[in-house]
This record gives sequence, structure tokens and C-alpha cells, in this order.
Amino acid sequence: MPKKNDKKKTRIIGQLTPTQIVKELDKYIIGQNNAKKCVAIAMRNRWRRQQVIDTMKDEIMPNNIILIGPTGVGKTEIARRISRLSNAPFVKVEASKFTEVGYVGKDVESMIRELTDLAVNMVKLEKSKEVQSKAEENANERILNILMPPVRKKQTAEEGQKTEKNNQQEISGEKLSEIDENLSNEKTRERLKDLLIEGKLDHRVIEIDTTSDNVPMMQILGPVGLEEMGMNLQDLFGNLMPKKTKKRKLNIADAKKVLTAEESQKLIDMDSVLKEALDKVQNSGIVFIDEIDKICGANGRIASGADVSREGVQRDLLPIVEGSTVITRYGPVKTDHILFIASGAFHTTKPSDLIPELQGRFPIRVELNSLTEEDFYKILTQPENALIKQYQAILETEGIELIFKDEAIKEIAKIATEVNEQVENIGARRLHTIITNLLEDILFEVPDVNKKEKIEIDKKVVNDRLSSVVRNRDLSRYIL
Repeated sequence: MPKKNDKKKTRIIGQLTPTQIVKELDKYIIGQNNAKKCVAIAMRNRWRRQQVIDTMKDEIMPNNIILIGPTGVGKTEIARRISRLSNAPFVKVEASKFTEVGYVGKDVESMIRELTDLAVNMVKLEKSKEVQSKAEENANERILNILMPPVRKKQTAEEGQKTEKNNQQEISGEKLSEIDENLSNEKTRERLKDLLIEGKLDHRVIEIDTTSDNVPMMQILGPVGLEEMGMNLQDLFGNLMPKKTKKRKLNIADAKKVLTAEESQKLIDMDSVLKEALDKVQNSGIVFIDEIDKICGANGRIASGADVSREGVQRDLLPIVEGSTVITRYGPVKTDHILFIASGAFHTTKPSDLIPELQGRFPIRVELNSLTEEDFYKILTQPENALIKQYQAILETEGIELIFKDEAIKEIAKIATEVNEQVENIGARRLHTIITNLLEDILFEVPDVNKKEKIEIDKKVVNDRLSSVVRNRDLSRYIL
């Protein structure tokens, strides 16, 4: 049953309508309907473009999106859930980690290289599933050859010439015994194979030969682009030097996994994998650029010092977002039809502080709302991964049933709203801090409890634990 549900959840997002995409996002994200709607339309448009025929398909460009809103309101969570829903290569990067060409650090093209690596791994995994049964069969044969090596009779040249003549002659008693022995070996091998498939030999330890790379992992530190050169050098030396094998002692259960993986690699056609992966990247790839507000200067002031590099990153982003060709270890990748979703809090800056050319590359802007007390209550109760449900699952491992009364949840939501207003608005992340402080003593003392019991959290418990901290603004600044 779980496997069927998982399969249903990971349906290709292009097969879902925008309404269905929003419903899937509603399971984990409260509010922010405008953002969900825009992202759902953008995702559906990816599928629509694939259905267009003739040359018009190449003319349809993705509408890149900027999500604007304070921290902790769901910008990154929307991207995370979209990546799990879609069957497309998806990578999340932080704009603040990139530097302009000429500075030490990561260049913007590395996001496309990461996306391509991810796509290749995705396609390899899909192909591995297709050849899984054949790989398992081959792995079982290798294990059987270790448990019971096949009988191989050496023939001289003279004996080989007599084979046809002997077949026409009457079989002697000696030859009959050899045939009986071979039949006996075949029957024994078949019985071993049945036991192996049933898992009755999993505990036995055998020695297997596994392939290992001769070239150790190489890391090259230096200017931009050298990390890519390091990977290419590793591939080059790995191909020049023959693969060596090493012996490992494993039980049969673990040996099956190792040998199945090896056999799977042999059965996969890497040329078709690379071709399909590059096509996925170029036509279905999604890049989520977080913290884009950190690379723009405040109030449009003239760049100086560190801001020079920030504007340089924006200029480097322009050709990538607009459409260019990036050289990766698997070949050139065109970025014309990759969807870019950017997000930022824009506390001290605004989207118009980005250089005008980059603003034009993100035509759709969506503002996310700050969370209210009612939103906090829904966040604690409605999502499938609600924070309260997480702590209940954690304590259930200790035999404790944790019960939150409705009045307690409302009080937690109220406190979270007050602290965000008084100290710093960090959105839903405030709930993690508050509940951790609320349950601190319980989490500490639970392992010493020897019997199963129920722990009930009501409004009084919440107030007794947190009210003094909330009243003291200086204290809440450091604790909450």
C-alpha cells in the first residue's frame, strides 16, 4: 500500500492541472494562494509547450517568477514541494554564494552544471529500474558461481576431434556416470538457486570481486571553473587506467545489492542516458534562486566595494536566464527553456534595485503575505507534516502519547504572532523555537520514564512555560 501512495504522489506534474497542483501544495503550505497559482500555471505551461508542434515550440519562452515576501512565509517551501511533485530536474541555489567572474568563489554557470548532474542521476535511476530484474538475475548467477562453481571439463585437440564420432557410438557405462554426475550438479544448482531467491541463504558469508576506481577523488581549489576541470581530469584518468577489482567478504544479502548495482551499470546504455538527461534539462529543468535580494544594492546607489561583485553576479546571471549555452562535463546545455524561479525577502531593498536588464528577465512578480495568528493555527494543525504531528511522532518512539488541546494550539499561535511583532518577524520559523522551548523539559525527562503515559498540553502549561519569557522583551529576543 505505501508504495502505491508514493507512486501517486510523485506523478509527473505536467499531468496535473493547475487546480490539482494547488491542491497538492495546500497539503503542506498554508495561504499564499497567489504564489501557488502563479507557480502552478508556470508548471503547466512547461507541459503545454511540449505538446506544441512545428517551430512555434522553440519560440515559447518560460515566464520566470520572482517570489517576494518576508522570511518564513513559504517561498522556499513552495519550491521544495514543487520539486517533489515534478518529474523534472530541479536545483535550489542561493544567489549570495555566487561571485563575479574573476573573484574566488562559485560562478553562476555552476547551477546549470549541478542541474545537469542531477538530471543524469535521475535518468540513470529510471533506467536502473527498467533493468532491475535482469540485473538481479545476473547477480544471482554470479553468487551461484561462487557457491557452486560450474564444472568445466578441459578437452585436448585430439579429444575434440573425436567428439562427433563418440556421439554416434554406444555410450559406455563410464560416460553414463559422467552424465549422471552433470545432471546431479544441475539439480543441486537449481535447488541452490531456489534457496537463494527465497532468501534462505542470506546469512551466509561469501567473498566477491568488486570493481574499484584506481583514481582517488581529486579536489582542485582555485579560480572559477577549476572544479569542473577537476572532474574532467578525474574522468580522463579513470578511463585511461584499467579498473581494478578488490575482494570483499559480505553476507549474501549485502552481496546481492552490490552485485545487482554492478550488473545494472553494465546493462545501461550511457549514450541514451546522456541524451535523455540533456533533453530533460533543456526542456524541463527548473532552477530556484533563493536570496536574490542579497545581490542587489540598496536604493539603487552606485556600487562600491562588495557591491561591485554583487552587480557583477547580476550581469553574469543575465545570459544564463535569457538563454545561452553552458559547457558541462556531459556536453553543451542550452538554457533558453529552463524555468527560473527567484525569491527574496527584500527587507532593505526592493525588486527595482536589481539592474533593469535582470528585472526584465523575471516578468512575473508575486508578493507573499505575512502570516497572521489564524495562519499559525492552521500551520500547526492542517499540513500533513505539521510541527505538532512531528513532535507527537518523535515522542511516540519513547512510548509517550503527546496530546495538544485546541486552546493550547491557539495560545501558541498567539504567542508566535506577538513575538514576531515585538522582536523580529521570522514567520513560521518562530513556531519551531516556541514549541522547542515549550517541550524542552518533556524531551529531556522522557527517556527516564519507564511506563507508557499520556502527556497533555493545555493553555495553562503553555502560559506557565512561556508567558514570563514573552513579557520580558530582552529575554524573548535571545530565547524566542
